[in-house]
Amino acid sequence: MANYSPDLDRTFAALSDPIRRAIVTRLCEGPRSVSELSEPFEIALPSLLKHVRVLEESGLISSEKTGRVRTCRIERRALQQTEAWIHRHVATWERRLDRLEAHVQRMKRKH
Repeated sequence: MANYSPDLDRTFAALSDPIRRAIVTRLCEGPRSVSELSEPFEIALPSLLKHVRVLEESGLISSEKTGRVRTCRIERRALQQTEAWIHRHVATWERRLDRLEAHVQRMKRKH
């Protein structure tokens, strides 16, 4: 399949969960410790760490442990690749819709 990309598959799978999307949103504002990331969620720390692991495996975030503190940060390259993929598809559909609209307008003028 021409559009198959394992990286993109992992990214979209990781972003399919609302908690992980919220984590990514918070990390877009800057690096955060796992404790800071867990604050708005009513889930146990081990559960949050599973979400962090999925995001790391997808390449969307990275983390670094210093002492007892694990700090997470966004990996912009993965987000940029996903954005580029989405943008290509949006552009394709916009062109198709523009052609459809032009066709509808031609049909209206004929009647």
